[in-house]
Amino acid sequence: MSDRGNDAVLRHVHVLITGGGFAGLGLAIRLKQQGDTDFLVLEQGDDVGGTWRDNTYPGAACDVPSQLYSYSFALNPEWTRSFSTQPQIQRYIRDVAERYGVRDKFVFGCEVTGARWDAEAAHWEVETSRGRFTADIAISAAGPLSQPKLPDIKGIHAYQGEIFHSARWDHDADLTGKRVAVIGTGASGIQIVPAIAPEVAQVQVYQRTAPWVLPRVTHAYTLLERLAFKHIPGLQRLVRALIYANRELFVIAQSKYTPAVALFEFIARVKMWLEIRDPALRKQVTPDYRLGCKRMLISNDYYPALTRDNVELITDGIEEIRERSIVAADGTEREVDAIVLATGFRIADSPTFDLYSGKDGRTLSEVFDAEGLQVYKGSTVAGFPNAFVMLGANSALSYTSAIYTIESQINYVADAVATMAKRGLRTVEVRADAQLAYNRELQEKFVGSVWLTGGCTSWFLDKRGTNVALWPDFSFRFRRMLKTFDVDAYDTTPREAA
Repeated sequence: MSDRGNDAVLRHVHVLITGGGFAGLGLAIRLKQQGDTDFLVLEQGDDVGGTWRDNTYPGAACDVPSQLYSYSFALNPEWTRSFSTQPQIQRYIRDVAERYGVRDKFVFGCEVTGARWDAEAAHWEVETSRGRFTADIAISAAGPLSQPKLPDIKGIHAYQGEIFHSARWDHDADLTGKRVAVIGTGASGIQIVPAIAPEVAQVQVYQRTAPWVLPRVTHAYTLLERLAFKHIPGLQRLVRALIYANRELFVIAQSKYTPAVALFEFIARVKMWLEIRDPALRKQVTPDYRLGCKRMLISNDYYPALTRDNVELITDGIEEIRERSIVAADGTEREVDAIVLATGFRIADSPTFDLYSGKDGRTLSEVFDAEGLQVYKGSTVAGFPNAFVMLGANSALSYTSAIYTIESQINYVADAVATMAKRGLRTVEVRADAQLAYNRELQEKFVGSVWLTGGCTSWFLDKRGTNVALWPDFSFRFRRMLKTFDVDAYDTTPREAA
């Protein structure tokens, strides 16, 4: 089914997963391992990998240590560096899909265009670019980093040069010797600028908010280290555990203002002073908010790149884009041959929310607009029976590996599927009161945290100023909370009701 599929034939499966990145692939492997074979994974791309398949911009790499950035059941002793690049991560994902024999469960080139709960039939009707599917259980594993966020800038559609988002890099565009504008200084922006600066004539870096940048403590793994990881039992798991424990310390720093915050800010300021000696430029890159309020970034070559003669940092904002130029808010017009939009992704307003219609006919977008972006344990939403979401609201981690969250949710969702089968349940739907109580308790944990009091506006917050992205506690508590499916928090109907 991976590359074929009967496009015109209605296909019913027990479990239908949307998205073939780390979350969708990991869940497919778990379902197969527990004996559930009646499932499919719909993937709009032509391969597994999700965000790591799509983000192929120059310099693309992970800011989580390699030893943490893998499935716990498929450790990779072949990482060549302590922080891996995009090609290595994508190769790892492909290898895992092959090793665990689930590629035949993927339908590639299949974009989901709508999903509706049919209460009478008690199943989901899913419309796709390759025909219609129905499923007893629908799982969205599309991920929060799947839909690029395009800036609303006057005149952007009138621009006549090459323009593309970092997540949709145009590899046919030759930037050599050109004047290139990079809009955005987030995680992708600070990787792109150093990567292209030596090849282009000029880089104009448009910064809205200065990021906190910490050192990337990285090294290349030697052949001896890789052999040790491969052949000494438990060594790689020990290293992984030590790195995990170290990352958990960041929670203490971000929850309240502690000496750890001051220490990290001091390290970042020393780094800034050592790598940027021009006082004016240093002032431009100095954040005016507390470290941790926005996503902390790591790089050893971003600041040095800003000091190059062919790189200009612009902090005045953008007034408009013309056919061949960008006009800053101070009126300065700069000609530019190509524009790279390093402007992140649609998270709090993901287009995915428009696709799913629940039992009252409202889409997730309509429910979230009316009631706020509330999700139960990052996995289910009241009014949407037999539906689960991977990496849903308040499940992201700003300090450690997203794969840890993903595996936690895999435990929960896979156990939900098993529980429904074991108890003979036709439907499960999280109770509204359970969802409300969970989210009230969750938001209380943010009070006094750097995410709300740090003096910044970040993509962690929705339009109400509520943090809808992050899990505000230790990740092992998230894992413990999702260890098993708590069916008592759900309204259920038995199969006999059919």
